[in-house]
Amino acid sequence: MSTWRLLRGHPLAVQVLLVNQLGVNTGFYLLIPYLAGYLGRDIGLSAAVVGVILGVRNLSQQGLFLLGGSASDRLGARGVIIAGCALRSIGFGMFAFGTALPVLLTASVLTGLAGALFNPAVRSYLAQEADDRRAEMFSLFNVFANVGMLLGPLLGSALLLVDFRASAVVAAVIFALLTIAQVLVLPARAVVRSETSVLADWRGVLTDRRFLAFTGAMTGLFALQNQLYLVLPMQAQRFTGTSASVSVIFLVSTAASLLLQVRLTRWFSGRWSRGRSITTGLAVMGGGFAITAIAATLMPEQPAASAASAALRLMPVLATAFALSVGVMLAQPFVYELIPSFGRTELSGTYFGVFYLASGLTAAGGNALIGMATDVAGARWPWLPSVLCVAIGLASALAALIAHRRGVIDPRTESNEEMACPTS
Repeated sequence: MSTWRLLRGHPLAVQVLLVNQLGVNTGFYLLIPYLAGYLGRDIGLSAAVVGVILGVRNLSQQGLFLLGGSASDRLGARGVIIAGCALRSIGFGMFAFGTALPVLLTASVLTGLAGALFNPAVRSYLAQEADDRRAEMFSLFNVFANVGMLLGPLLGSALLLVDFRASAVVAAVIFALLTIAQVLVLPARAVVRSETSVLADWRGVLTDRRFLAFTGAMTGLFALQNQLYLVLPMQAQRFTGTSASVSVIFLVSTAASLLLQVRLTRWFSGRWSRGRSITTGLAVMGGGFAITAIAATLMPEQPAASAASAALRLMPVLATAFALSVGVMLAQPFVYELIPSFGRTELSGTYFGVFYLASGLTAAGGNALIGMATDVAGARWPWLPSVLCVAIGLASALAALIAHRRGVIDPRTESNEEMACPTS
């Protein structure tokens, strides 16, 4: 109820975009997790071609975040958000009805480009709309995003009982409805354009040392969030001997977000500095993996003898998932709150675009590193991936602490702002 009251206390634009994020994640996660199986099993594409199609989608999104952020600043966040949702509707529709490789590649490009457009634009719009309530609003944003991440796979698995194309059609319809809703309801805002060129704006952001130091300190946040989909599912299957236990991880993560996100953000924003909250969140994220590291050392790999045994053996993974969720809840709203404060208001989309570009590259690199550690570990060192996650989290927390003490993680002062403004 407190979350609902908080939502009603925000302007209409914020309410629309929060519901939009619920729909975005629902539509995305009801299709994408099952796409590889459809391409390989139903269409009969080779694993290499499937990898190319999925890679093209990821590259189109991660590689174009900067373009999407600049488009938001120059053209207005509202139009870019609407265009992104419309493109994703078209892309998902192409997955539903196209089987030729050129069509599938085009669908991947469109769905990736769509994410590159609306992700920084939504956050830029919200940051400007919420003003001094950014942390509170981004905590709500996380709640709606997590609910969508839970609903999507549940709806997708149900639709797969009919056909993958049914999932793709429903996903396309969801994005089409979001597009229409935003055209009708999302308020237009005056666009304050930068007086400098796009290249000068990019150069200004990419040479903003405070922002780059801040972004670098957040590498643990990027890398460890993704372990909800890599290390924890692998550990759950290893401890219980069944993949059915994986869904419980997402249930715990979503339930924690619904129950605690708003309360934690309110409590810490009133008592701790932003830097202290972010540092603590990163440390909690990394420290939680110590639980699965210890469990992997003490618990032999074997199928659970019963449902009760499986539930007991899953507890270390769920404890780590809970700690990871709490750490994200502590850090992420304040991270999003601070990003626009590094530069001029008319460059908030560009700052979010650069931040998302860095997060995508870091997450990919982190997954590759942790995946390599998993291959090396085997049965001999089953604790190695979790220990690496602990190290990443604590190193990032230390970097954030140093940045905080040096004044990097602080609201921008006038003197800082003058230093960061690019000259034309």
